[in-house]
Formats: sequence, structure tokens, C-alpha cells
Amino acid sequence: MLVDDHAILISGLKLLLQKRSSYQVVGVAEDGHKAIELYDKLKPDILLLDISLPGMDGLQVLKKIRSRYEQAKVIILTMYEDEEYVSLIMKAGASGYVPKVAVDEELYSAIDAVMGGYIYLRPKEMTTILKNKQSEEKINKMYATLSLREQEVLQWIVKGYTLTEIAGELLISIKTVDTYKTRIFNKLNLTKKSELVEFVTKHNLINR
Repeated sequence: MLVDDHAILISGLKLLLQKRSSYQVVGVAEDGHKAIELYDKLKPDILLLDISLPGMDGLQVLKKIRSRYEQAKVIILTMYEDEEYVSLIMKAGASGYVPKVAVDEELYSAIDAVMGGYIYLRPKEMTTILKNKQSEEKINKMYATLSLREQEVLQWIVKGYTLTEIAGELLISIKTVDTYKTRIFNKLNLTKKSELVEFVTKHNLINR
């Protein structure tokens, strides 16, 4: 199944896929809402999905389909090649990623890999995702070293509360709050409040 709002690209994809007798285009949608409706109806073996769509973007479509169909196989087609962007769509549940500038023989490789139960990525993007995963695991381990009370104090600090205000909220002394603060900074290897706020925001640790 193909989803793209550009008729020329859809025509090109059809011609490309028709060269393989084992491939069959069972449906086409031009926007996000139609894509979900058609997917519900057809339940295709694989979905080639453009990320830039009118109404509902491809990332939203991907998340909705993956929430309904855990085993859905979705290859993202996009003009964007930023490594962090690729990491984002893979986290959202994509089975593979192919830049539109490379939609040729590479698409065959992507489809075959995904249909075989594998994730398809170029070596460069795979390296980035592995590094991000390792970094995320490291951050989670660091955060896990904080006690529940330290995690609680961390959240108050990030929200902008002073030590006095935090002490009042938690019904503990200012000195105790300051001790927790020192432990937090030491365990996370940080020195300033601005670094703490950036750390928590970057790694989605707010209200965790």
C-alpha cells in the first residue's frame, strides 16, 4: 500500500514496484486520514508511507497504525535525512527508512528486508541509532541511582522552586533539601541548575 500526496511520485513507485512480479500495489492514499481508513480495510503486508502529508502527517499515521496493529510493517519515505530525525521515526515504530532521493533499487532491498522480519536502515543511520540507544541506557542507569526522594527533589528544582519552597512542599528542612540537591548533581555529574534543566528536558525525565 502506498501513501503520498504527490501523484507523480505515486506513479513512479507503481512503475518501480510493477517490475517485481512478487510485489502488488493493493491501494493508494493521498492523506493521513485516508491512509488509516484504507489500512484498516486492506491490512496490507507492507505500507510505504510519506512523512509529509496533508491533514495528518506521516508520523501521526505511523503511531496510530502501530497502536492498532502491533505487527504492522511500515517503511517511511521522506526527503529528510537528518540522523536524529531518522532515530525519531524509528522510535515511533517504523520498520525501515528510505530517502526519496534513493527510491530505486534500494527500495527493493528495504521491502525484502522488512518482509523478512528485519529492520532496514543504512549503515550510517544504524550507527546513530545504536549510539542513541546506548546513550539512553546510560542516562536511565544514572537516573536510577537517584533515590525516590532525590528524584522528587529533582522535579521540584526543574520546575523552578527554591530550596525553601521545596522544603515547605516536602515538610523537610532546607539543609536536607540542599543535601539532596548536592547528591543529585554529583550522581548526574552536573554542576549548575541550567545543566540539570537541560539534562532533564533533553532526556524526557520531567514528571517521570
